[in-house]
Amino acid sequence: MPGLSYSQYITQIAQMAVVQETDPNFVSITPSMISYAELRIYRDLDFLEVSTALHGDSYKIVAGNRNLSFNKNLPDGSSFVVSEQINLITPIGQNDPDQGVRTALLPTTKEFLDAVYGSSLPANRAQPVYYAPFNDSVFIVGPVPEVDYYVEIVGTVRPAPISQSNTVTFISQYFPDLFIMASMIYVSAYQRNFGKQSDDPQMAQSYESQYQTILKSSATEEARKKYEASAWSSQAAAVSATPTR
Repeated sequence: MPGLSYSQYITQIAQMAVVQETDPNFVSITPSMISYAELRIYRDLDFLEVSTALHGDSYKIVAGNRNLSFNKNLPDGSSFVVSEQINLITPIGQNDPDQGVRTALLPTTKEFLDAVYGSSLPANRAQPVYYAPFNDSVFIVGPVPEVDYYVEIVGTVRPAPISQSNTVTFISQYFPDLFIMASMIYVSAYQRNFGKQSDDPQMAQSYESQYQTILKSSATEEARKKYEASAWSSQAAAVSATPTR
């Protein structure tokens, strides 16, 4: 399999930064370096790999309560970041969407739900139709549910970072070049001091330039995976297939 393990990644960064892997200063900045590189890549690219669907006993809205709360920190060390869809699962009592029926709730605003479905009195309760995010781990629904419903939450997660105990990640395996460049931007800035990059402007700028070049091709590949490439297909635009004017 292509890519880098944690130990290979650390060795390569140390060699490029011309430091010893055991150097106390290098060891101390390693978590921050990884965090900077991975967060930047996850925010710059909308990976298909990080899509997930959450369901089970913990994902439920309760009768008379419009709040849908859940723990964004998942058991595998990842954390839920962006919600894309919420599906109501029927029949009532079924918590596995593959064993029941999914009914997609429609996204709206909190203000709309407050104005139209602000009452939780029994006479106003019904099967929810809409939802809106309230904060990172709470959604509100409308109408207020008349019975308990299980739901499926579809969205993206932030995987656990690479480390000595988590030696291989999606980024380290499939985007090692981008990972290295993002890491070196942080290291070069650290070595020269973020406020004094003018002392050696070429160092950080060179890594930034390479990062942007690799990022462009990586974004094209991700768009192809999601059928968001040329003409909403999985095909990259070919110069030879582009008609002339």
